[in-house]
Amino acid sequence: MAQSDVRTGDLRPAPFPDGESAPYWAAAKAHKLELPHCAACGLFIFPPRALCPTCWTPPVWSQVSGRGTIYTFTIMRDSFMKGFPPPYVVAEVELEEQPGLRLVTNIVECDVGDVRIGMPVEVAFEDRSETVTVPQFRPRA
Repeated sequence: MAQSDVRTGDLRPAPFPDGESAPYWAAAKAHKLELPHCAACGLFIFPPRALCPTCWTPPVWSQVSGRGTIYTFTIMRDSFMKGFPPPYVVAEVELEEQPGLRLVTNIVECDVGDVRIGMPVEVAFEDRSETVTVPQFRPRA
């Protein structure tokens, strides 16, 4: 679930952490990308879950590199959400830690026409308010 931060005038959706996603957002606030990781079978799990879907072991949170590649993307050319002036890119980024480990995110610091499938990217943190930081991705240098 998302909420807007009307105190700062930011109309973009902001995260509304729940019990399973709170560690993700707390790590983002510290400019770290952390995901649940199963110590028993080694699987990274996203979206967060209370138990590993493979072996039913409770995961621990582990920092990941923040490096990956664009698996797929779309260019949003209409304004479907307040606070996101078009055009902007919504992408699925596959992290290098594990095949199939993907996050839906925005691609920033890049012309929309330059975005490509397979493009190497890295995490970039956007501090939207005193309490909200959102991981996004930018092209790797």
